[in-house]
Amino acid sequence: METMEWGTGVDGLDHALALELVQVTEAAALAAARWVGHGDEISGKAAAVEAMHNVIGSVPMRGVVVLGEDGKRLVKGDVVGSGAGPACDVAINAGDGALSVARDVPNALAAVAVAERGALYDPPPDVAMEKLVVGPECAGVVELDRPVGENLRAVASAKGGRVSDVVVAVLNRPWHRELVHEIRDAGARVHLIEGGEIAGAMAVARPESPVDVLLGTGGAAEGVIAAAALSCLGGSVQARLRSDGSGTRHDVLHTGDLVRGERILFCATGVTGSEVLRGVQQHAGRTTTQSIVLCSRPETARIVKTQHRSA
Repeated sequence: METMEWGTGVDGLDHALALELVQVTEAAALAAARWVGHGDEISGKAAAVEAMHNVIGSVPMRGVVVLGEDGKRLVKGDVVGSGAGPACDVAINAGDGALSVARDVPNALAAVAVAERGALYDPPPDVAMEKLVVGPECAGVVELDRPVGENLRAVASAKGGRVSDVVVAVLNRPWHRELVHEIRDAGARVHLIEGGEIAGAMAVARPESPVDVLLGTGGAAEGVIAAAALSCLGGSVQARLRSDGSGTRHDVLHTGDLVRGERILFCATGVTGSEVLRGVQQHAGRTTTQSIVLCSRPETARIVKTQHRSA
């Protein structure tokens, strides 16, 4: 295992737990990667969930799944961990960007977020979430209720550039056609994402990434997990649940509404490549994974590259 670290503070319990959690996301990514390009989304996701389930039971925590998977394993309400260690909320995504895994396109990853008990927002089931995600330098200059063009001009000003330099990540879905037109009419550039919302959201807070903003509507669970990552990276998530047809206008939720508390951990391992992480790579007799491990207290990020002996 090879690590690169940056941030502040000293190692503590959170770091030790985070490095245990990365083994969970590595296991899921390795399992999902075997199905990349085969066009079988269901089998790939099932393999990732099973692998994650097999490893998370040894993690020293008293976790309860708040956001989990469909099916029989790692579902909402499941107790996970060894039964020792801190009591915590757990959010799991065994393969964000399942479409990516089936089609061998970027931005698929496996992710786990952990926070203090009661800290993770629990959205209603089967609800979509509108999101506006920016990095640390733009956290205070945008508002979800403002017009798209106004927000993009504010981002350009905060970054000291032009609107034409701003890159906006948008899920490549039919319901985003009008949003894509708005972004381009404002003069900014669109970066279409086939899968992985979480990777797209994280990219806005990574200095080496070309992505400045993530906009659009996707999963609510993915929004909460992304907010855990952005809490550690200093970025901002603004979100709103989409109306269920009743005419109700939901309030805007901010990062602190989605993930409360001071002790937040986030781990993700790339399945296919993205602006944030390399995907699983096969070599002669070994397989390499790349993961990101984030802690909010002390504020630290690690990139972990691990070589696994191929079975």
